[in-house]
Amino acid sequence: MVNIDDFIKRLETILEYYNLSASAFADKINVQRSSLSHLLSGRNKPSLDFIIKVIEVFPEVDLYWILNGKGDFPKSDVREFKALEKEKNNTSESIQQISKTTEPNLFSSIPNETSLSSHEQKSVFIHSENRNIEEIERIVIFFKNGTFKNYKP
Repeated sequence: MVNIDDFIKRLETILEYYNLSASAFADKINVQRSSLSHLLSGRNKPSLDFIIKVIEVFPEVDLYWILNGKGDFPKSDVREFKALEKEKNNTSESIQQISKTTEPNLFSSIPNETSLSSHEQKSVFIHSENRNIEEIERIVIFFKNGTFKNYKP
């Protein structure tokens, strides 16, 4: 049986975690505001429909945690996923910073000839000559994990 006082505390924890008012929370899970008010006041007990709506709209809420306080909030797998996403974004930003400071890539424009040595000028001339013969439409890089990146100049 759900202890209503503990349930109310867990529900308040969810509201605080998402920085939502009771009415905004009710709107988000598509229940009557009065229903949520009755739950928070202890007048009513939560229905199965209410619990299902909460865990469907807020995937960080663990079913066992909201019902009886066992488990974690937010779910540990969601926290790990968010940490991995943050690490991935940081890595991506680092790679972008590095690529901005390194040599030009395939899609960079040819530098001004006056800023190049005579050897580099010859190299640029050869590359620009070849560029007129065939143009690259796109480059696709395939990764071992089955993903790919598609680059268009």
